[in-house]
Amino acid sequence: MNFHTTKSIGLIATLLLIFNVISLKAQEKSTVRLLDKDNALAIVGATFEYGNQNGLSDDNGNIQFNYESGLSIYFSHINYGKWSLDDSGVLTLIQQKVLYRQNTIINLYPVTVIALRPNISPSEKLELNYQERMAHDAASVLNQNPALNSIRKGGGYGFDPVFRGFKYDQLNIVLNGAQSATAACPNRMDPPTSQMAPNMIDRIEVLKGPHALRYGTGFGATINFVPVKLRFTEEQDTYGRVSSGYEGNGSIFRTEGQLGFSGKDHDVAFFGSWSQGDDYTSGNGQIIDAEFNRGSFGTNLGFKLSKDNQLRLSAIYNVARDADFPALPMDLREDDTWMFNARHDITFDKDHLSSWNTTIFASFVDHLMDNLLKPLDPRTVNTATNAKTFNYGGRTEGIWNFDTSNLFAGLDFRSEGAEGIRSREFLMGPNAGTIVLDNAWQEGRIDKTAVFGEYHLNFEKTRFVLSTRLELNSADINDPTPEFSLIYEDAQVTQFNPSISFGATQNISENVTMGLWLGRAQRSAGLTERYINYFPVGQDPFELIGNPLLDPEVNNQLDLTFNFQKNSTNLSIDLFAGYLQDFISSVIDPNLTPRIVTSPGVRRFVNIEDAFKTGFEINWTQQLVLGLQQRVGMAYTYAQDLERDEPLPEIAPLDFRYTLIGNYYKGKLQPELAFRHVMEQSRISTEYGETNTPSFSLLDVKLAYEITDAARITIGMNNIFDDNYYEHLARSARGNNLPIFAPGRNAFAAINFVF
Repeated sequence: MNFHTTKSIGLIATLLLIFNVISLKAQEKSTVRLLDKDNALAIVGATFEYGNQNGLSDDNGNIQFNYESGLSIYFSHINYGKWSLDDSGVLTLIQQKVLYRQNTIINLYPVTVIALRPNISPSEKLELNYQERMAHDAASVLNQNPALNSIRKGGGYGFDPVFRGFKYDQLNIVLNGAQSATAACPNRMDPPTSQMAPNMIDRIEVLKGPHALRYGTGFGATINFVPVKLRFTEEQDTYGRVSSGYEGNGSIFRTEGQLGFSGKDHDVAFFGSWSQGDDYTSGNGQIIDAEFNRGSFGTNLGFKLSKDNQLRLSAIYNVARDADFPALPMDLREDDTWMFNARHDITFDKDHLSSWNTTIFASFVDHLMDNLLKPLDPRTVNTATNAKTFNYGGRTEGIWNFDTSNLFAGLDFRSEGAEGIRSREFLMGPNAGTIVLDNAWQEGRIDKTAVFGEYHLNFEKTRFVLSTRLELNSADINDPTPEFSLIYEDAQVTQFNPSISFGATQNISENVTMGLWLGRAQRSAGLTERYINYFPVGQDPFELIGNPLLDPEVNNQLDLTFNFQKNSTNLSIDLFAGYLQDFISSVIDPNLTPRIVTSPGVRRFVNIEDAFKTGFEINWTQQLVLGLQQRVGMAYTYAQDLERDEPLPEIAPLDFRYTLIGNYYKGKLQPELAFRHVMEQSRISTEYGETNTPSFSLLDVKLAYEITDAARITIGMNNIFDDNYYEHLARSARGNNLPIFAPGRNAFAAINFVF
């Protein structure tokens, strides 16, 4: 036997051995677990088809199958929809032994999902990554969607979100469907979104309109910040990441990190972030006061008590120091916030009762602001306000699954309150040396107790959703001031607020889905609207006084949704129209005298008999040739005060976005070009002293490169052409009455490591 023959026999033997190994591997049963993406609980009863193999996931979410080369696996579940994995996905699944799936119920609503993770799927509304995790204000993440804008009173911090012209308490802002925080600053330097730490968030769900009532009265929308999911692993594992970034315009430095330890029955993770910045330069060379220091630190603790029981604990500490607010009479000096949350999930082996979850939470804000560092000339008065708020409560909900329907039912309770005293020390004039104390919040308190239910009925191509919420709202003040009591003898009020929504989605074809939503939500006034005591907290310098006699405002809204989706494209269109009754606004009351002599007067909160809003949002994502993907977004809102026959105030103009993204070298290189054009806003409210806002256009560029599997860098430049512009919702700086201009040309860089 010669050398070539021996070599051939050896080669054949080797191939036979490889074939046998593959055959044995194919004959081995692979076991994988299907888990809910939010709570890591087992997905029970999911069907799968894999070639000639099929079955159901068991009580632990496990399925078993033999690997078959070249085949795709198909899954289906009433709560998780239909999805599939190709051959490479199956191999990855076998290796990782776990598959997380997001509940599809959220996708029924008119909704925008902002995911804080790299994702270039055409079905994703907005791509975000670790750069957004470094954001020091969650509202700046929201602003990357054209439908979401922010009221800006400072250059770099405390952005207050606005959606379709709804703002403040008209937006239900919650963490994990339950928790929120109450702004301690009467001028909302610290809105609830500023307390949501992006580096602890997995995604943000913007549930549009008054249709999602499980998480509270979503009068204009519910913005739900969903925390990072728990990860339980078969073996002990350590994971984490660290990111840092720098922006040249404003000398902004950001860093954030995560460290976690996981096993079969635990997932312990720690998070931290720190950001600081200085004044920035606008497009015309003007210096904008924008200094800030911001940090967030926290932990997520997950424990699997048994196969059916899971406990999640979280604690967040937010700290802010020395943040400039040029549009306000004071700056933020200190803000310390604690947020605690505990959630228990249990699954049941019952015919219909599937699971039950219970959450308790508490948030405490300690806020100090003053004018001691403002460049006042002459300085006539030193002013400071120390304010505190609390927000605590609980929520419990059961989920029942039937053959063609689902039922969600539960109850919740939330109590919030605020206290704060403003001190004014006069430095000049006849009152020099005198200190005057003003009671801002009068120790106001609001308690909300509600029951809610949501029923889903499923047919082959149609899904109906009926949602309702019945809420009892009680409010009072514990420290009424004489000037407030002169106007309102009794500040205690109790109101009953029913809300209801009905919606249906229809699969017109394999690629087209349409939805129709009708909702009526009723909301009682918030702490500011009821109990603020002669403070300039509005758009103009007028002082405002609350009104405990306000009737609840009502939003009657219709939403029409259209979605077209194929492998390479996704188009979604949302049309809405809302008729508002007893809309809460304010009017100048000439019979009231302001506390500060330089104030032009006093506004009193009142109900407007009726108002109207309508508009649209369009989002289109398409996969192009040569590794390119384009995204188009557009949003517009028209709002009219029907009683005074003039536009409602603080309505953002039409906003258009276009983004072109490249994906090369297997995703390692991702260039991005983003264009934004905002139309002039000439529909303004003269009652509130609004002025026309000119249009503007911006061009941004970004380049991300994955150095290794564990390291990634990003560089780029925003506002390449150094355009001088300001947003319509930006307030004017005090003293010069000029708007707060946005940053001019701004180069940035960031680096990220994962392990």
